[in-house]
Amino acid sequence: MANNKHLTEDERNIIAERLKENKSFKSIGNELSKDPTTISKEVKKHTTVSQTGCSGKAYNSCKHRFDCGESFLCKECTCPKVISRCRFCNRCSFFCGKYEQEHCVRLKKPPYVCNGCPKRYHQCTLEKHLYVPRTAQTEYELSLHESRTGMALTEDEIKHLDTLFSPLLKKGQSIHHICNNHRDSIMVSESTVYRIVDLNLFEARNIDMPRKVRYRPRKRAVDFKVDKACRIGRTYEDYLAFISANPEIPTTQMDSVEGKKGGKVLLTIHFVGALCMLAFLRDGNDSQSVINIIDRLYLELGPDVFCTLMPLLLGDNGSEFSNPRALETDGQGNERTRVFYCDPYASNQKGSCERNHEFIRMFIPKGKSFDSYTQSDISLMMDHINSYKRPSLGHKSPYEMMEFMYGEKILSLLGLNPIEPDLVTLKKIIWAKGGGRNA
Repeated sequence: MANNKHLTEDERNIIAERLKENKSFKSIGNELSKDPTTISKEVKKHTTVSQTGCSGKAYNSCKHRFDCGESFLCKECTCPKVISRCRFCNRCSFFCGKYEQEHCVRLKKPPYVCNGCPKRYHQCTLEKHLYVPRTAQTEYELSLHESRTGMALTEDEIKHLDTLFSPLLKKGQSIHHICNNHRDSIMVSESTVYRIVDLNLFEARNIDMPRKVRYRPRKRAVDFKVDKACRIGRTYEDYLAFISANPEIPTTQMDSVEGKKGGKVLLTIHFVGALCMLAFLRDGNDSQSVINIIDRLYLELGPDVFCTLMPLLLGDNGSEFSNPRALETDGQGNERTRVFYCDPYASNQKGSCERNHEFIRMFIPKGKSFDSYTQSDISLMMDHINSYKRPSLGHKSPYEMMEFMYGEKILSLLGLNPIEPDLVTLKKIIWAKGGGRNA
């Protein structure tokens, strides 16, 4: 058998055809001269999950869907209601306290996918797991590229190295000296440690290394990803396919706004339908700070409200968003949202968020540090921005649109406070005179 060789696109097409014919992994492996475990791993690794129904039926994965008598559970939902029975709706599971997800028993054993299932198109309304050869090939190519870029270190590994290096670097020791004295505790090269320090991922900085600050910086981009395979299955193309299949699910865009390099950073969360934006001040531009904010919102809003407001998050390719599983699931492993990424250098794909950043720059120009500001200052700034009426909203403010779409209670949970129209100010003088916050 031709082991240790990568599968080609033609071979992936053959795998999909044989799965449709309900062939076993062993017979597929014999045909392709591959080990059956290779075929099994390929199918498991590149399974595409879609929440779609079947002919004439919407997606519904609730165990009680056949005998459910509930009606109009999501009456506050903005989606048009043409039917009353919740078992025919693909949104009511967000609001129903009796919802229990059912998983198909077929997916727990080979072939682990729905490709050859006769019920897939006409009877099944459960979550579909499919092996799609074109998607599998794209994910493989992306994984191959990602494996050759960036640093394969988790945040826990970074913290371990930080506790070892930072105290010694602050004593004036060199990285070379530390690496030689702690050879058994350091599983990375010296050059990797230099790059980590240069990215401000340690408590120690370049200033703590007297010779390093005199070196001329190299003109080379350094990429750091917590999970290098984070984009697989979460590309902008995957996002377009998902919203095409689920047009009623709203998109929430997220981005970072930097001041001076190495200083405090803003995380912005933008509700596209209402043009309303939240901003959170972070000490550094790392993924853990983003996870902490999402966890806090999930806790404060509650699972039902969070899943209603932010069922889908669209971000860019920054390293702060490169741990998607931690964003998508809560502490118990329950799925709370879906994360997708824009294409590299394509800020227009979340243009609504980018345009709203122009209001922030009216207060704090680009290149100015956020270090002197507190979260209260940032919240006051966003209250003024969200109270500013927009022509695209029918001359309503983002605050008014959020109140119309989700109700006043959710605005209170989000900490949004309206500013009277005549007191709205888009200049930094709001911090000098108290801003006229209308409690």
